[in-house]
Amino acid sequence: MQPSNRSTYSPWRQDYRRETVAAQADGWRCAVTGAVPPPITIGATYARTGDYALPAGMAYLRDQGSPLVEQAESVLHRLEGGTDALLFSSGMAAATAVFATLPAGSRVVVPETMYFGLTRWLREFGPQLGLVVAAAPTGDLDAVRAAVRAAPTALVWVESPCNPTWVVTDVAACAEIAHEAGALLGVDNTVPTPVHTQPFELGADLIMHSATKYLNGHTDVVGGFLATSTENEHWARLRLHRQLGGAVPGQLETYLLVRGMKTLFPRMRQISASAQRIAEHFVEHPVIRRVAYPGLPGDPGHAVAARQMRDGFSGMLSLHVDGPGDLALRVARNCELFLAATSLGGVESLIEHRHTFEGPGSTAPPDMLRLSIGLEDPDDLIADLEQALKRAAVDEAPRLEDHR
Repeated sequence: MQPSNRSTYSPWRQDYRRETVAAQADGWRCAVTGAVPPPITIGATYARTGDYALPAGMAYLRDQGSPLVEQAESVLHRLEGGTDALLFSSGMAAATAVFATLPAGSRVVVPETMYFGLTRWLREFGPQLGLVVAAAPTGDLDAVRAAVRAAPTALVWVESPCNPTWVVTDVAACAEIAHEAGALLGVDNTVPTPVHTQPFELGADLIMHSATKYLNGHTDVVGGFLATSTENEHWARLRLHRQLGGAVPGQLETYLLVRGMKTLFPRMRQISASAQRIAEHFVEHPVIRRVAYPGLPGDPGHAVAARQMRDGFSGMLSLHVDGPGDLALRVARNCELFLAATSLGGVESLIEHRHTFEGPGSTAPPDMLRLSIGLEDPDDLIADLEQALKRAAVDEAPRLEDHR
């Protein structure tokens, strides 16, 4: 199938570096006009020729996707260094597909603390699917090894760093543990992105992204990706699962996602540099008990993160506020430039009191504020947090002298 013509309009090599692949969306051009941006076609079905053939091999949007969906998948699997990718209508649709397509009765090992939505899905629907879910602190390799060896395991699932505490997991070591037990290793690479971490190089079998976040980067798309290192039987079931379940995004969302991925590398490098600067500013602040950010030399996971991440440590960090129980929440309420909103990975900086958002069962400490750093000037972001800290804790004025 040839939904685009790279050789006619712009000869495209397969050895271009990942920055080039992202910037030119893997070299795809409109096969008819040569248009540089991909065309948005809103058809859900495709006409057959007079001899009842399908010119592009596509019959129905839910079954085979579209040229635009295939372009998004082409870019992502090239960026991750995999063999194939699948685009889903959300990160949760992608992540849950991995668990839903395991054999009945499968046992899985997951992080004690990870993205709350997946934790809740496993708790609510895992038992109905016959899944046996074992949680382990994935920053502790002995604990991971013990959890995997405790019983036959089909899948080990990790995030690194883990959302929202940013505990770092040694992906290569977890791959070795999983493979010794005959299990697959799945990695949520949403926060590092392919810019900072390449899980396939570390031994992962599957990679998941909430494309809503950094891949899109503009807070205007909900989407998800899976990528695979090998096109095996489980991958075929994942493709069938998406086809029959219908979790394919719309064409406008796919277009916006492809557009967002074009700027992924410069966005992530600037965001990561700003996050590093903000983390360093607050690491010894009199009202911040702890800054959780793997780019800090004093962070417990820094050595592992420095080994498996490159060109920065991404744009997510958490501040643990030292003070009364509701002080962190009051800080979030007093921010003016940081937006108090859920999600992460956009060009706008966000602040969230996860303990309040997640509610009962949350593993987020009450003193923790999760920050998603965007593309604003880091000095403006630092100033906003400083003023919010002061306004939130005016009764502790002696501890809150200007830290700038």
